[in-house]
Amino acid sequence: MLLWAGAGVVALVMLVALEVAARHYGGVPGPITNQAREVLFPPKPGPLYGGLALMMVVLTWRQRFIAAGAAIGIDAVFVLVRWAVDADVPEGQFFGNGALWAMLGCAVFAITRRTGEERILLLKGVGLGLLLVAGRKTGDTWLLITAKTRPTVLDPYVAVADHALGNPSWLAGRLLKASGSIPTHVTDLVYAQLAVAAVAVALYQLRNVAAEGRFPRHHLVRTFLVIGLVGPAVYMIFPVVGPIFAYGPGTSGTGGVEWAVANLWPHTPPPVSAPHPVPYDGITPRNCMPSLHTAWAVAIFVHSRKGSRLLRYAGTFWLVATLTATLGFGYHYGVDLIAGVVFSLTVEAALRTFDRGWDRAGIRLVAYGTAVLTALLVSYRYLPMEMAEHPWVSGPLVVLAMASVLYGYLRTTRAWDAEPAPVPPPRQAGPQAESQPESPTQPPAPELV
Repeated sequence: MLLWAGAGVVALVMLVALEVAARHYGGVPGPITNQAREVLFPPKPGPLYGGLALMMVVLTWRQRFIAAGAAIGIDAVFVLVRWAVDADVPEGQFFGNGALWAMLGCAVFAITRRTGEERILLLKGVGLGLLLVAGRKTGDTWLLITAKTRPTVLDPYVAVADHALGNPSWLAGRLLKASGSIPTHVTDLVYAQLAVAAVAVALYQLRNVAAEGRFPRHHLVRTFLVIGLVGPAVYMIFPVVGPIFAYGPGTSGTGGVEWAVANLWPHTPPPVSAPHPVPYDGITPRNCMPSLHTAWAVAIFVHSRKGSRLLRYAGTFWLVATLTATLGFGYHYGVDLIAGVVFSLTVEAALRTFDRGWDRAGIRLVAYGTAVLTALLVSYRYLPMEMAEHPWVSGPLVVLAMASVLYGYLRTTRAWDAEPAPVPPPRQAGPQAESQPESPTQPPAPELV
């Protein structure tokens, strides 16, 4: 419980800091204000209903139907009122408030009507759902801060270093355009709906929480949140906007040829020349190094390995399609993806090592992953010319560095998984033991009504 309380305090402090930063640098509301507005104003429904789904893992099926029905009913009222007053609602944001109201209602119910372990479990579920929503708000604020505080970007360094891998973004961009509309639409959908896949895997992992009365020691949501929390700090150190922005016309209403170093993507790879920082607009996020989309897709893949066959296939498909989209749409360079894989495995290893009490094997793995990620970033920044001029040496070395972290992760975690489970102490024999009633193996699930 102390761990959950500490995590809550850290999250609150960070949200307050981001609120202040957003108002200072952008003159716009931060994550706290945006979240509070969604109690009444039109929200994006996806994150809220995803959070509601995660919260409901602590409920029984009867309680889930009640919570879902309450959310849908409240949303129906909001939709009717907005239609009646002809409110100006952004596209695709007609509903979603009901999910937030349902989560807040469960929090109030836990505090006022439940005690002990039942209250704690229900509050943990509400916290998990709200953390998913707050994570989205926090990410949006981070992206704004990167754009406002980093007027120059380091894309020329990364583009030159990417010659070591054969400029995969340029190759993938041409292949995706030549493949036709169906592959393009599928990869675009996968890229945009990464959170949906994460929620699906998380729901599978947490499916027994209500029955067991506790959360598993480690699950995907933890990894997802830590990646989103730590990753933007690297954005601030290594600001990069991506090939379609720095070497193309931009997309999604940001960037433009006037800001590009040259309009080359995806047909003409950039020349190998001494790189230097270049100015860029104040609204495009510097969110390329490392590729967090890759890091999240790797986390989904890792956590889907212990699921059903269908889940394993889905995790593999999502990883391949995400990598294709990040390169094929010009959002990332190849070296970004390498860094994203190393970053994801290091975060995953750190969380599992924390659960094990920081044992020696875990500490070595986390230290090695951190060292490899640092070496990659330093090489991209200070040795891009050497990497581009000797691609047959630097390219395999970069891939080998990533592969070594993957090998270390697999070797260490397989040893952990092979450890025998603790054996429960034998029951006492005799009349005295038989006369004592057995304690329940699991606490009852909290009832809402």
